[in-house]
Amino acid sequence: MSKVRFDRKLLERYGGRGPRYTSYPTAPQFHSGFGDSQYVERAIRSNTPINEQDDAPPPLSLYLHLPFCRTLCYYCGCTKIITRNEDRAQRYLDVIQKEAALHSPMYDRSRQVEQLHLGGGSPTFYSDEQLGELMDTLRREFTFAPPDKLQCSIEVDPRTVAPDRIKALAALGFNRLSLGVQDFDEEVQGAVNRLQSREDTLALLDAARANGFRSVSVDLIYGLPKQTPQKFVATLETVIDARPDRISLYSYAHMPQLFKAQKLIDESTLPDGAEKLALLELSIETLCSAGYEYIGMDHFALADDELVKARESDQLHRNFQGYSTHAYCDLVSLGASAIGHVAHSFYQNEKNTNRYSEAVVDGRLPIVKGLTRDADDIVRDDVIQDLMCQGKVDFEQIEEHFDIDFSTYFFEELEALKPLEADGLVRLADDAIHVTPTGQLLLRAVAMTFDRYLREPAPEQRYSKVI
Repeated sequence: MSKVRFDRKLLERYGGRGPRYTSYPTAPQFHSGFGDSQYVERAIRSNTPINEQDDAPPPLSLYLHLPFCRTLCYYCGCTKIITRNEDRAQRYLDVIQKEAALHSPMYDRSRQVEQLHLGGGSPTFYSDEQLGELMDTLRREFTFAPPDKLQCSIEVDPRTVAPDRIKALAALGFNRLSLGVQDFDEEVQGAVNRLQSREDTLALLDAARANGFRSVSVDLIYGLPKQTPQKFVATLETVIDARPDRISLYSYAHMPQLFKAQKLIDESTLPDGAEKLALLELSIETLCSAGYEYIGMDHFALADDELVKARESDQLHRNFQGYSTHAYCDLVSLGASAIGHVAHSFYQNEKNTNRYSEAVVDGRLPIVKGLTRDADDIVRDDVIQDLMCQGKVDFEQIEEHFDIDFSTYFFEELEALKPLEADGLVRLADDAIHVTPTGQLLLRAVAMTFDRYLREPAPEQRYSKVI
């Protein structure tokens, strides 16, 4: 069980900007020297076991970015397209299916897809017939695991989906649902242009359970304009009463210089630093008191959820979709801006949908940047994953895996951790690093100690605030 303790002074002290560690090295390190030819080489290489102890290549995870939304949420920092143009959306759907056909020949058909996630944007912008067409293509291009071994998830906008659509989504093979809520308070919703009723949202959750969905997740955001503890606790209590399996509680990052839509938010209505910390403290206390466990980095889950079990068995993993139970999969990502992870390499697609589409229609992979990790990257990634996912680093495990002496290899990093130990964020033993309950909320700050790229000068605004 993961314990967490709120210390306002330490959160203020260590709450600067830093990576979210959905990858290591992180996305700012991706470069144009890695393109389609490098990816093809790594993809083909991935059909042979990368690690000596493995007797088969890993299974696959698929992510598809479907960026279309009917209305603009002012807080959103995702790659998205606001439109009601059905033809434009269909053309994109045609292109992403062509992209799937470009990737699939590189992977042995024996490698099963164990995870599929449709994200956005709003994937349910598309009709059931269009999603059915997409699923048929994916099943034709890749080998899917049997239904009992396949995690098939889709993000749903409750404002545009009626409960009777949930049955149709289940029939298409989806068994996990992610519902965007953010906040149920009408004044907050008005300030971010996302009006959404409790009744419609909760009806979808009930429909998912009635139609056999194995997991339902709800997304919330704290730090939005006009939020107060009194208002937000009402949202928390409504969500808790509905009892979703997982809750993602994200900190709103106000960066209008990067995300133009955020310029539509009245900055004077945003909670200040102290008020935002109060919202976080209230949320943690409310959720943990209601039986949810803090997984780490924004995520909470019920005690019997797979994420909790994975953390307890040291199998939890972190990637571009957040926390995952499938650390062993290669991630093949499709769509504009999508990021994949294959055979110790990362790749990212073109963000501009027109240029993305032009490449695919021309028969080219739309990859614009990425990297292949070196040996040091791989070692550091294991350490950072252990910190972010397990809250501890066992020196002996790292030493046996990489044939290094941990204390020698990471001498500077262990020295840099001593002030954090003095402040109570970590406990340093002769054979391990343990993140304390106080340090759980500052996992990113602890992990940053092992990030060698942060020693290089870089614009701070590329990262969101740790808290």
